[in-house]
Amino acid sequence: MTDTLTDPLFLVTIMQIITAASILFVWVVRYKNIIKEFEQYNLPSWLRDVVGIFKISFAIMLLIGIFDERLKIIGAGGLSLLMVAALLTHLRVKNPIYKTLPALALLSISVIILLSSFM
Repeated sequence: MTDTLTDPLFLVTIMQIITAASILFVWVVRYKNIIKEFEQYNLPSWLRDVVGIFKISFAIMLLIGIFDERLKIIGAGGLSLLMVAALLTHLRVKNPIYKTLPALALLSISVIILLSSFM
């Protein structure tokens, strides 16, 4: 019998909650910063809105995915793709590494969540 805190599925569930909460925080509470970033990167507002809809949707899927494996896979896979796009954007605009780290961290966690579904 494994201890709850060391159970891999429990740790993945914690990662799902933290990832979803951080995305919801940034895209809801700190939305003004998102607007500024997209303007600084010369990206259209329609793209910002589409990315926001997808990120919030995938974050919610991660939360529901605690109970439904299919939604966990869709949410984690979708966030992984969006984080790859975010990393490419940070590289394109030559952002310093500290501005790239959140996208890299979310990509890493999303991939771990996704891979956990196939183990």
